[in-house]
Amino acid sequence: MATINFGGVPETVITRDEFPLSAALNLLKDETIAVIGYGVQGPGQALNMRDNGFRVIVGQREGTPSYERALKDGWVPGETLFGIEEAADKGTIICNLLSDAGQIALWPTLQKYLTPGKTLYFSHGFGITFNDQTGIVPAKDIDVILVAPKGSGTSLRRLFVAGGGLNSSFAVFQDASGKAFEKAVAMGIGVGSGYLFETDFKKEVYSDLTGERGVLMGALAGIIEAQYQVLRQRGHSPSEAFNETVEELTQSLVPLVGENGMDWMFANCSVTAQRGALDWKGKFREATLPVLNELYDSVASGEEARRTIERGSTPNYRQELEAELKEVRESELWATGATVRELRSRTGESVEA
Repeated sequence: MATINFGGVPETVITRDEFPLSAALNLLKDETIAVIGYGVQGPGQALNMRDNGFRVIVGQREGTPSYERALKDGWVPGETLFGIEEAADKGTIICNLLSDAGQIALWPTLQKYLTPGKTLYFSHGFGITFNDQTGIVPAKDIDVILVAPKGSGTSLRRLFVAGGGLNSSFAVFQDASGKAFEKAVAMGIGVGSGYLFETDFKKEVYSDLTGERGVLMGALAGIIEAQYQVLRQRGHSPSEAFNETVEELTQSLVPLVGENGMDWMFANCSVTAQRGALDWKGKFREATLPVLNELYDSVASGEEARRTIERGSTPNYRQELEAELKEVRESELWATGATVRELRSRTGESVEA
């Protein structure tokens, strides 16, 4: 393991230098890794592990779009592609990569295949952390581990194919074999992680739920809507409001911040932009801190899990969701965005207002 300084705080991480792929393959040489669910994370993780030389099978219900995708990705029925129960029976490391709702629904079926000595693997701490609501309580005679790539399955696969790796957290919830830590690290290397940092199931899900409701999606969408609304109310055209709110952010600034950091961004813009951004960022921080603390409290109390499970399990959830998404899609803001994206694709670059 390596100790790396993160902003003045030393943290221990594991890279491919400390734990090379050869070590991961050796550790898991007798294991059959069954990836249950071929939706969001399943394809990227399964394909990366297959390409890395692990023994991988996929469990997916026949006749679903995900099953058809698995066929297109080269998984062979009866050899490497099975129904969920058959794959769970054959696997020694069971990767439960279904959605949170799917994990809850499948648990009564899946747990009978988790016989002593097997390993249960997650990429999200939701089901275990909120087990008072999910009912997911593993038997004590199996290992329970987690590897959570910090990005989508699509990004995980794309970076792997390009020779890179997405950073991942890993955790051990239950160590029946005495080797759960090593298994988690080996799985993390196997799925194509760039480096691994240790956490626990609770911290993983608390940070994940806070992030997606906050800066990653919820807060981002909310502040975009607010600024667009202010500009439109003050007489700016839809295209100008969109370009100054979304287009510059996504097509110019965020990629540069990702590559170079916020300090570089401040240093490489006009004095007018520098002073405005530096003088106003504190006000935005103080304005949003109470909301983010309220959000974290809602996550930690289990309220966000309760609402997610309750809403996601209603029979007409898909129809309700589509109505919500239709409202977003057909709003002036995102209808303008669709037009801007279309123009961008014609010209190969962002459209200036």
